[in-house]
Amino acid sequence: MLKGIPSILSPELLKVLMEMGHGDEIVIADGNFPAASHARRLVPGYGHGVCDFLRAILDLFPLDTYVDAPVLLMDPVEGDDKNPQIWKEFERAVQATNGDKVSFEKLERHQFYERSKEAYAVLATSEHVPYANIILKKGVLDQ
Repeated sequence: MLKGIPSILSPELLKVLMEMGHGDEIVIADGNFPAASHARRLVPGYGHGVCDFLRAILDLFPLDTYVDAPVLLMDPVEGDDKNPQIWKEFERAVQATNGDKVSFEKLERHQFYERSKEAYAVLATSEHVPYANIILKKGVLDQ
């Protein structure tokens, strides 16, 4: 155990976060997401939800300030709720560590899947809420 590191962050996940460089992306995927078939590096996070991981990761992870939107969401398909409730939790988590200056972008479902295939890693969770998929683009630490 280490001081100040949330216990939800496994050694494997911490290693992945440390390996990532500026511009690399990580997908935090819900339980419905095809994580194994879309991941270059699959990190198991089963038994936990997306928001728990998001809060823990954002405490350590700088978001990219050189892009318009360092946070990407999967846009719901026609007929589904266009603003899933969990997105409000995502916004609160991002604002808690980055203020309200961070923009979010929505990607069409298949575009999100394709983007995920290029991500540095996919963190597979047990989240059951639909559209609880989020991509974070890593930035650099300020001095």
